[in-house]
Amino acid sequence: MPSLPKSARLRRILLAYTVNELGTWFGYVALAVAVYDHTHSAVAVAGLFIAGRLFPALLTPALVARVEASTARGGLSRLYAIEVLASVALALQLPHLLLPAVLVLVAIDGTAALAANALLRAAVAHIAAEEAPEDVEVAQRRANAALNVAFTGAVTIGPALAGVFVAAAGGQAALYLDAATFAICAALLLDLRPHIEEAAATVRQRLRAAWEYLHEVPQLRALLLTEAVAVVFFASAEPIEIVYAKQTLHAGNTGFGLLLATWGLGMVAGSVFFARAVRRPLGPMLVGGTLVVGLSYIGLAAAPTLAVACVACVVGGAGNSVQWPALISAVQKMTPSALQGRLMGTVESIGGLCPAIGFSLGGAVTALSSPRVALLMAGLVATGLTGVFLRVTMDGLPRPARLGVLEAQSAALKDDVA
Repeated sequence: MPSLPKSARLRRILLAYTVNELGTWFGYVALAVAVYDHTHSAVAVAGLFIAGRLFPALLTPALVARVEASTARGGLSRLYAIEVLASVALALQLPHLLLPAVLVLVAIDGTAALAANALLRAAVAHIAAEEAPEDVEVAQRRANAALNVAFTGAVTIGPALAGVFVAAAGGQAALYLDAATFAICAALLLDLRPHIEEAAATVRQRLRAAWEYLHEVPQLRALLLTEAVAVVFFASAEPIEIVYAKQTLHAGNTGFGLLLATWGLGMVAGSVFFARAVRRPLGPMLVGGTLVVGLSYIGLAAAPTLAVACVACVVGGAGNSVQWPALISAVQKMTPSALQGRLMGTVESIGGLCPAIGFSLGGAVTALSSPRVALLMAGLVATGLTGVFLRVTMDGLPRPARLGVLEAQSAALKDDVA
């Protein structure tokens, strides 16, 4: 089993991240149930996802740059405080639910959440580099692995715990509990300072610095673009799982639950593998994780029985929880310290925007054909993308030069100011 980080600061971040991930499920389940009971519309429930991920994905890089530009103490904690206020506001208006108000509050909460995750991951990268300068990459990957184990554990047990709690105590209580978890996170991370001192003083200049760095490092840009396409097709399978289980496999609600559970089991196994492989090259793990997910979708498309489909889900879940942290670690490795927050903001935006596109794509293909065709499409594209990842990573993933494009940008900005 993976060990806990030795650093007290990293252990505190890990605790906050775990509490946050579990609490988020309570809020999501409570809102999904309340919105569906009020509207009896699956489209309205899907709107929660769009409001909480799609719009925030567009705003997150700018918010990250804004927090990094501020010299005030507790910038990260203030983001969690925004989530506290949004969750309490949602709880207060739940008995007289107004869908537009819910969507606005969810969008506010989602924007703060994505920005907080980006800054938290940047803080992990900075602290790991500070405390293990002799082996920065391994230290960062160990910290990412711990976060990945926490995430997969929350995904596996969070929905079930939230469902039981909402059924027993109601949606308002679940949202207040969600708000309490954000308050705990704010308290735990109060001393973290996301501020980055650099010549790029304004938000616009900081965003431009990140954009120009991506322009100057085509390998990193290609990695992010390929991941964006991969996430679209990874996510395209999610909205059709219920149709696949009930209509294609004739397995009913029990079968649907088993598919979700076995995917979660695979994610836990994959996260443990990633944690134990911190010294393995990232390129093969990124390529292998993508290939495994693609092959699992092809297996689902061809599966004649629920048992075979469950095996494919275990395999796919394992690949999923190796591929994503490998991508995060690769981006951190190739990014200068000063740009960690903004590049992690880009990664979080990919994780918010691309699934929304994938959901729409998977639903459309299923409506026009069948779940098997949609799964086969996702599997073939994901498998094909392994060749792109292989080409991008075949020469290794170099660390950024200490004196490179970022320093040149800072010098140019100082000249502009002078």
